[in-house]
Amino acid sequence: MDKHHFSPPLNFNRWIEEYAHLLKPPVGNRQLWKDSDTMVTVVGGPNQRTDFHDDPVEEFFYQFKGNAYLNIWDRGQYERIDLREGDMYLMAPHVIHSPQRPEPGSLCLVIEKARPEGQFDALQWSCAHCGTLVKRYELQLQSIVNDLPPVYEQFYATSDAERRCNGCGEIHPGRDWQTWHRTLEAVKRP
Repeated sequence: MDKHHFSPPLNFNRWIEEYAHLLKPPVGNRQLWKDSDTMVTVVGGPNQRTDFHDDPVEEFFYQFKGNAYLNIWDRGQYERIDLREGDMYLMAPHVIHSPQRPEPGSLCLVIEKARPEGQFDALQWSCAHCGTLVKRYELQLQSIVNDLPPVYEQFYATSDAERRCNGCGEIHPGRDWQTWHRTLEAVKRP
């Protein structure tokens, strides 16, 4: 018999209390079970970012405390999906998205399948001004908590020349999410 077949149930409210200190910056998330075919993660706010995630599998979002939204990047165009407290959302594979959690204390349950060997995730950054892809990194994801931060650091370590948009010449601000979001909002206004 495998160990998960007869494992005891997890009290979700007690788990939230125990790991609340990790569900805010700088960590922001925590995976509930290890060594499972399903990755169940709780993600907390505040957290705003400029990267976009290309996930090869479906993602289920349950925004159970506070509000959040997903920026969607589709062939150089941006859309927004609001996740209000109590909302659930099932996202199709390869929808390139960037979760935004501006509210302190907001919490979201995210459920997705573990990736089989050879099925790659990607993180990418695009120009807030014109939507052109600036940089993309593919990776074999094994831990949603541990594998993504080194890719962020790799992008943040690039030079201004490497972050210059081939479409309009704007330099991606790297880890300065405030500047990126201000540019995006300014471009959206008529």
